[in-house]
Amino acid sequence: MGETRTPADLLKKVRKIEIRTKALSHQIFAGEYHSAFKGRGMAFSEVREYQYGDDVRNMDWNVTARLRTPYVKVFEEERELTVVLLIDVSRSGLFGTRGMTKREMIAEIAAVLSFSAIINNDKVGALFFSDRVEEFIPPKKGRSHLLHIIREIIEFRPSSDGTDIGEALRFLTNAIKKRCTAFVLSDMLDVDGEGNPRYEDAVKVAVGRHDISVIKVFDPREKDLPDVGLVHVKDSETGRSAWIDTSLRKTRAAYGQWYSDASAQSARLFNKYRIDNVSIATDQDYVKGLKAFFDGRQRI
Repeated sequence: MGETRTPADLLKKVRKIEIRTKALSHQIFAGEYHSAFKGRGMAFSEVREYQYGDDVRNMDWNVTARLRTPYVKVFEEERELTVVLLIDVSRSGLFGTRGMTKREMIAEIAAVLSFSAIINNDKVGALFFSDRVEEFIPPKKGRSHLLHIIREIIEFRPSSDGTDIGEALRFLTNAIKKRCTAFVLSDMLDVDGEGNPRYEDAVKVAVGRHDISVIKVFDPREKDLPDVGLVHVKDSETGRSAWIDTSLRKTRAAYGQWYSDASAQSARLFNKYRIDNVSIATDQDYVKGLKAFFDGRQRI
């Protein structure tokens, strides 16, 4: 995602992703795409006279009073699903030590989900965020719309470096009124000094409106510091820098504890709000991770 590409290079890469994704979509969902998405709701279809065994909670009291005969509302499963991808493009995504950066893996996963939605005749939209909403592509159907999203996934350059997941969730809540299935694709490194997620308030509101899932992408090296002596480190998002002595066991232990605490706090938040989530490392096969994730959603 780093170097500048010509239109021909970009088109070639988009086509390569399209071919690869069609196969991966079938592999991941195994023909059970829609059962893996819990975002489908029930839409009002018609009213009819009450029949023995009908759920009284579906009574249409206005029609019943007007016609003086009991009537119930009939609902049917909505045939159209709306998928929105919240894609983290903050600077921490440029980190990678195992052949692929976090942002590159996020881009591939986002492409797979986008193609899967379009193949199954659903709408798909994308929201690119850093510490602000960088770009929003409203959900639509169609190949040309899909290719627009894929081009942005491949080429997008953010204007800011930081991360604010809460801001992205608040935008989603305000922009999409109808219930949708939303995926947050991020390293989820948006915590305070004690490792507490800064986005809980936004999550609390968003889960009441939409089906929210989290796909966390991380690099294995982020879990602990290597013993490489005195090093100069810089926070890629805030720009703050410092010298640290990684040969000190207490330094490595403190960092490892911070990362462990931050991950545990995120896990507790996901559990509290019943948010489906999966963590995928940059050195893992994300297809296996996604397949296990969606298999789990189908069983719920």
